[in-house]
Amino acid sequence: MAFTEEQLAFRESIRKIVDKEIAPIASKIDQSDDFPHELAMRFGELGLLQLWVPEEYGGPGGDLTTVCIAKEEIGRVSLTASALCANNSMGLILPVLNFGTQEQKEKYLRISAEGKSVCAVAITEPQTGSDVRSMRTKARRQSDGTYILNGQKNWITWGGVAQYIMVFAKTSDSAGPESISAFLVDTSLPGFKLGRQEMKMGRNGAPNHELFFEDMVLPPDSLIGEEGTGFLSCMKILDLNRPTVAASSLGLAQGALDTAIEYTKGRRQFGRAVSEFQGMQFKLADMAMKTEASRALLYSVCERIDAGDHTDLAKMASMTKCFVTDMAMEVTTEAVQAMGAYGYSKDFPVERMMRDAKLNQILEGTNEIHRMIIGRALVK
Repeated sequence: MAFTEEQLAFRESIRKIVDKEIAPIASKIDQSDDFPHELAMRFGELGLLQLWVPEEYGGPGGDLTTVCIAKEEIGRVSLTASALCANNSMGLILPVLNFGTQEQKEKYLRISAEGKSVCAVAITEPQTGSDVRSMRTKARRQSDGTYILNGQKNWITWGGVAQYIMVFAKTSDSAGPESISAFLVDTSLPGFKLGRQEMKMGRNGAPNHELFFEDMVLPPDSLIGEEGTGFLSCMKILDLNRPTVAASSLGLAQGALDTAIEYTKGRRQFGRAVSEFQGMQFKLADMAMKTEASRALLYSVCERIDAGDHTDLAKMASMTKCFVTDMAMEVTTEAVQAMGAYGYSKDFPVERMMRDAKLNQILEGTNEIHRMIIGRALVK
């Protein structure tokens, strides 16, 4: 896809921010594993946390392409920072924008537009991963219209720092998808408790927590959409957001490729630069081709979605997420190999990029699940 002048100018502005403010702290974020509060505040000031909020609600007015451009550029140096960009999308903006009432849009989208709130989405439970319908968290409606929320979620990204969490819970005893509803939960309400933080291989600085909801009273306007529509809204939100995961992975791949090229041009063996050996050039060529092919797939899908074409949305979103994240895992691994011992060293970022790339093959639906979605769509 050919970017517009406005999109190119936006990309250039993000690159400057990345070089000046994010690249210098990327390694520190990984090593400390501390949530980068100052970066979150800075993203809010820049409009990057709330990038997808429409202008009519006081937001920057970004779309899927804009979000992916930002996430790709930031992903070149840090997956954690890239994941933080447009953080509000999954946990607040997309659910409210697509399924909320006008009153909820006026309230919550304007709160998000301020850029002061970190959000999260809570689907996964100890016995619920890819099988969303097996969740046990329950929300019982009371006579006054409030809901009593009880249950446990785990592996919730940003759960320990979020002001709002989109929680999916059962509102009936049915075993089908019609039993699930979606709630926008204010974590300052009584009954919210934080559990253990997961210790991860990569994407450090983006904390994942256990969450507990114990007799938590939710106001009526916390229900997003109608009761029983939570499963369908969950799937729609995931489909709309999955290309952004691909964008972060694309950035990782490009960052690893750039690092490998620069290193091999400067590393000398047998009297010449390693980059001059045909075997290394073949390796770099394969990495570059796969990265560029992924870029073409990603932004062609973004263009379709932004144009309102949701034909085969689930299939195309799964293709994009699966293909690009698999590619990023391969390219970052090859970058480590190309740089030898220094690729394995923490003096260079490619080992971190390789660790980070693995996560995106797992979250928002494992790539095995995405192959199932694609396959079923092809033969239905």
